[in-house]
Amino acid sequence: MEYVYAALILNESGEEINEDNITGVLEAAGVDVEESRVKALVAALEDVDIEEAVAEAAAAPAAPAAGGAGGSEESEESEEEAAEEAAEAEEEAEEAEEEDEEASGEGLGDLFG
Repeated sequence: MEYVYAALILNESGEEINEDNITGVLEAAGVDVEESRVKALVAALEDVDIEEAVAEAAAAPAAPAAGGAGGSEESEESEEEAAEEAAEAEEEAEEAEEEDEEASGEGLGDLFG
């Protein structure tokens, strides 16, 4: 989560969201930075309008449950797109983390031969 928070801080302050800036924010907060996670986050956020995503997320709790009356098709589609983008970003971060574990030998399989 701290990686996402770093991106939000940069966005709020008007700074560019890039690897150096995210790393700087994380290091300033005392986080042990994983370069692959930073790269995955920057890549995942490349085509995302953060202001729009935050606005949609803030409106999500007030939206009716799936299949409920009152929801527009347009907002449902944008919510689905946001959910898909979030899932893709999470998947990329998990893959990067798995690659880090494999590269550093920290997997459980290494303990047992």
